[in-house]
Amino acid sequence: MSEAAAQFNIHDAKTNLSRIIDRVEHGEEIIISRSGKPVAKVIPLNSRVDRAGRGSLAGQLTMADDWDSPDVNEAIARDFGLA
Repeated sequence: MSEAAAQFNIHDAKTNLSRIIDRVEHGEEIIISRSGKPVAKVIPLNSRVDRAGRGSLAGQLTMADDWDSPDVNEAIARDFGLA
């Protein structure tokens, strides 16, 4: 069973923002309330995938010979309701 998220009122959240961010960086979720009613949740962001830079996927991707053919483009347009 997971532990309930910590809750702060807006005034306390402003006063303790650095501490709240530190807790969130360590995986905790924090609820911010106004007049006892939850109005926001501060959650950790997932880390971005670090790429080695432009071209880092070179040689790892392949494309079909007809990837840009009119038939493929029409099929994609239909899938998105554009045709």
